[in-house]
Amino acid sequence: MDTRRDPAPEAANAQAICDFLEAFIAARLAEAQGQDAALPEPALCDDGGQISRLLTRHRAQFDEFVVLALALVPHLRPALLEEASAAPGQDPPAQMGGWRHGSGVFLPTGETAAFLLAGGDLSARIAVQRLFGPDHWFARDRILHLEDPDPGAPILSGRLVLANDWVARLTLGAAARPGFGPGFPAQQVTTPLGWDDLVLPPQVRAQIRELEDWQRHHATLLRDWGMAGRLRPGYRALFHGPSGTGKTLTATLLGKALNRDVFRVDLSTVVSKYIGETEKNLASLFAQAEKLDAILFFDEADALFGKRTAVKDAHDRYANQEVSYLLQRVEDYDGLVILATNFRANLDDAFLRRFNAIIPFPMPGADERRQIWQGCLPDRGERDAIAARMAVFELSGGAILNVAQHAALSAIAAGRDAPDLRDALHGVRREVEKDGKVFRNLLPDVPLKDL
Repeated sequence: MDTRRDPAPEAANAQAICDFLEAFIAARLAEAQGQDAALPEPALCDDGGQISRLLTRHRAQFDEFVVLALALVPHLRPALLEEASAAPGQDPPAQMGGWRHGSGVFLPTGETAAFLLAGGDLSARIAVQRLFGPDHWFARDRILHLEDPDPGAPILSGRLVLANDWVARLTLGAAARPGFGPGFPAQQVTTPLGWDDLVLPPQVRAQIRELEDWQRHHATLLRDWGMAGRLRPGYRALFHGPSGTGKTLTATLLGKALNRDVFRVDLSTVVSKYIGETEKNLASLFAQAEKLDAILFFDEADALFGKRTAVKDAHDRYANQEVSYLLQRVEDYDGLVILATNFRANLDDAFLRRFNAIIPFPMPGADERRQIWQGCLPDRGERDAIAARMAVFELSGGAILNVAQHAALSAIAAGRDAPDLRDALHGVRREVEKDGKVFRNLLPDVPLKDL
């Protein structure tokens, strides 16, 4: 199958599919009349569009591509099948199958696919029928199906139907986002920030770039380099480190850079007290996330992925079953899954071995804290001088952001144009003491009595 580069893969592939089907139908009809005709090849854009990713993921064969194209084309050019197979004012030939919609549009059936792929070859026709079986990835992933035929009608006379969410994915580039609830216990997370706003050690940034590399190039790795049979689907990463060190922001920025939705999974909604409900919730979550080609982010993952308990009663046994089921779904997910925890030691060692990447998010050093202060404080007054002095306090990036907000609000309330060192120091004391810790002033020239 030829490929070409294009900046808009969905639009380019839609046009390529229409052009291919038009030429393919003409060639098959010419063959049926005893004429020689060369069968065309689709020229799909391979710039990461939904169609190319779907075909790559399933290592689709030519006949599977034709069926998918037939199911999609009524949503692209509703009149194409009729225009390509019949003279103006005439009906398509009987061997084309098809079904006339109430609006007058000629829609494909299984017979349409059988004619284009098999012609009069009986064994090839049976092979086409297998494409609509329950074990094929068309049905397994709920991508397309044949409607039931009328009683006594040929088995392939049912209408070929592409699922609505896949129509959206293959035309618009993304399916509609589901609402938060038990059926989809995850919420989309976004950010107006960019990579320049995230201060991390160079070695951590290098590991994050590896996640980007996988997302951008895994199709080439699996298909062109022949690794599909050796590697598990998807990619699993663990972010571990104290609160406020940038784990959630990093996951969100990855989605932004890769043009993928990021959904943070609410584990409290996933886990149910009713037997069987947890597996049901998880099955729905992963099925819908796969349709969206989304990045899944499990925050505070040790709540469910922690070390397994000894089985003392039925509750313990069922809890361990939940974890095993979730582990399996994570491993089978054909996308990027990120788990975050404040305490790596709380996770089961057996589970840690299943990650492709384990990335630490340490507390920032003094120079990194200065950069974070500069990024968080408003760009006015003595911002840089305040940032340099306040970097002596060992705070996480999230804590520094809280302090910067407090300092700015204090200045506004006092009618000043910018926060000063005393505002920032007061904010640090509040941030430290809210965690039950004792604040120690590391700036002796700014005594606490001035706060």
